[in-house]
Amino acid sequence: MTQRIDNRTKRREAPVRAATFTAFGLAAEAEPLPPGLYVVATPIGNLRDVSFRALSVLAAADAVLAEDTRVTKTLLAHYGITTPLVAYHEHSNEAVRERMVHRIREGQALALVSDAGTPLVSDPGYKLVQAAIEEGLPVTPIPGPSAVLTALVVSGLPTDRFFFEGFLPPKSAARRTRLAEIAGIPGTLMLFEGPHRLPEMLADAAAVLGERQAVVARELTKMFETIRRGTLPELAEIFAQEGPPKGEIVVLIGEASKDMQAAEVDAVIDDKLEAALKNHSIKDAAALVAAELNIPKRDAYARALTLARKDS
Repeated sequence: MTQRIDNRTKRREAPVRAATFTAFGLAAEAEPLPPGLYVVATPIGNLRDVSFRALSVLAAADAVLAEDTRVTKTLLAHYGITTPLVAYHEHSNEAVRERMVHRIREGQALALVSDAGTPLVSDPGYKLVQAAIEEGLPVTPIPGPSAVLTALVVSGLPTDRFFFEGFLPPKSAARRTRLAEIAGIPGTLMLFEGPHRLPEMLADAAAVLGERQAVVARELTKMFETIRRGTLPELAEIFAQEGPPKGEIVVLIGEASKDMQAAEVDAVIDDKLEAALKNHSIKDAAALVAAELNIPKRDAYARALTLARKDS
């Protein structure tokens, strides 16, 4: 559906600043942009992975809203783009968003970028997009690189269904709990992880998810791009020995087999029951877990009874 600017929005006069960019040693003039918010994908590493449309939008915009202006400045300089940079990141508050919305309403075109890849994937840009939509202002996607899809297509894991989790909790206990919660999702699991936490995260994933196939993709599109494949226990052992790697990390985990899925579900039920049995009777613990996990009470009671006998 085509979006239109309401009557409060003014059309801009021709920009005073020269809207040009340079690619392949040739200078090009960017086409003027209608007012609005442009969500622009930028390279995830290799600066050549950018579209001509993205360069044109970055050059023609009145300002580029950047997660880290130092990172984006390098990209703009590489292509001879002089558009002013404005910081927009996770600490930007509602007042900042209101100023950006006001600028669009007054007839400006603003380009939103992240440090790398497609904005709004594990970054705060969605709040600005929401604010623009609520004001009836146009929001235009300028597609391009994405670390998530780049890792997926070289992983060798199924690509027909996948689930992007983003970053797991930093603490081991919370991380294992979340891994157990997403264990039954039918499809490839996709995670971001900081290099310093990767060995611990893989160890937790191996403990919770078992012998699933997995991939660690590091520094995608860059000089030291590395793709490591194996089971979760194998990868956990490799990185436990090697230590934390450097660079940006994407982790992909294959779907469990039917037998593995059943075992994982049983493990989750047992963990919940064991925790409940510390403070409740067998009957009450079974009822609580059955309600929480939406399983038959008789099944939960039978498992609780077995666990209680083991502990006695």
